[in-house]
Amino acid sequence: MTGTIPRIAVNVFRESVRDKVLYNLVGFAVLMIGASVLIGQLSAGQEVKIIKDLGLASMSVFGLFMAVFIGIGLVAKEVERRSIYSLLSKPVTRNQFILGKYVGLTLTLAANLAVMALAYYAVLAYLDWITPANVKLGWEAPATDPRLLKAFALIGVELMLVTAVALFFSTFSSPFLSAALTMAIWVIGHFSEDLRTLESLGASPVLSMVGRGLYFVFPNLSPLNVTAAVVHAQPVSLQHMLLAGGSAGVYIAVLLVAATLIFERRDFK
Repeated sequence: MTGTIPRIAVNVFRESVRDKVLYNLVGFAVLMIGASVLIGQLSAGQEVKIIKDLGLASMSVFGLFMAVFIGIGLVAKEVERRSIYSLLSKPVTRNQFILGKYVGLTLTLAANLAVMALAYYAVLAYLDWITPANVKLGWEAPATDPRLLKAFALIGVELMLVTAVALFFSTFSSPFLSAALTMAIWVIGHFSEDLRTLESLGASPVLSMVGRGLYFVFPNLSPLNVTAAVVHAQPVSLQHMLLAGGSAGVYIAVLLVAATLIFERRDFK
């Protein structure tokens, strides 16, 4: 059973990359990155900033759709097709099943993020090639700034976390409810800093207490969003990267443990 998790992960990866929805999402994301060149032309002297910002936002949003709508189907499809019975009748434990599914989808997201990153850098390289040297002097950073890779890395970590959330809900809930709950947590995660400071914004004591509770329970996704910093050539320290990635890793581990415990107790009869 040593190679069980890798085998499951490879099967998930193969199924996911053949999914037409996945190809459509990647194609649309690449199209958005290309369209950002046209949008950038509307603001003279700001093209590079607009393209960088819109491109990273496109990767994040469409990566989110991939993580949610494929992640919630990893368990649901097996149950609906009743293939879960044959899988679990083999020497495959339920925790191996969950972990294999998670690793497979993570590999799929990494591959598609890589495709979008290549398209993104290709657009920026083209912009750099057609822009006169005197215009480039006004740029805060080169078009193909390596610091953008830090944003890619943290987007990947965020999608790994979203995948874990989607997989967790899919172990005991319907696909529709799993998608809704996952999206809700994603939204809350990006506004968690505001939840902590509700009292300073004039909210009632009860609402402030609820906000602080949500802040400590749900993941804080704000540190994983460094788009504004890298677009404006602001430093993103290694310490920040490690802390943000480490805290997300702890949350992912908790979610996967909870998912396996729930799945172990689920009755498919």
